[in-house]
Amino acid sequence: MKIVKVENSKEEDERIQELYYEAFPEGERAPYNKLKKNVAKGKAEHWNFFEEDLWVGWIYLVRHKDIAYIFYFAIDAKLRNKGYGTKALKAIIEKYKDYRVFLGLEDWREEDAENKEQRIKRYHFYKNCGLEVLPHRLKEVDNIFAIMGVGGPIQPKEYKEMIDKYFGWPLKYFFDMRMID
Repeated sequence: MKIVKVENSKEEDERIQELYYEAFPEGERAPYNKLKKNVAKGKAEHWNFFEEDLWVGWIYLVRHKDIAYIFYFAIDAKLRNKGYGTKALKAIIEKYKDYRVFLGLEDWREEDAENKEQRIKRYHFYKNCGLEVLPHRLKEVDNIFAIMGVGGPIQPKEYKEMIDKYFGWPLKYFFDMRMID
């Protein structure tokens, strides 16, 4: 699995946007142009995944000190359930092996979730890739997420520092993004 920096060609941008809007529900998406602006400002990174010459997916993450937070990770819908997601995630974990890598996911333990089966499947996917359940949960605007990661736990103060740096002043005051117990 090759990890290739996003070059922002029109074709590439359209491909990533299509995947982004297909893979993530509206309530979990930030404006795509804002994501790109934060990459341009050096506040985030995004990468393509290729298996030989086949584009298989995309990841968007933020690094701060020794933590790497995966905001978005998606595999092309036509290629899911074929092992590409596992290869891609393991490649990212290897690339950031000196970091504590973590992500938020819909809590599979929520009994009345309408997509409970999908949540459980996602949890097992991340677990099979080597991620462990971490303490705390994430509150990101109107969403609450469980946390999984590798390399050790993330402290609420570290997450807050990272998010404040990512949003900057004054936006950090308008978005309720924090760790909760």
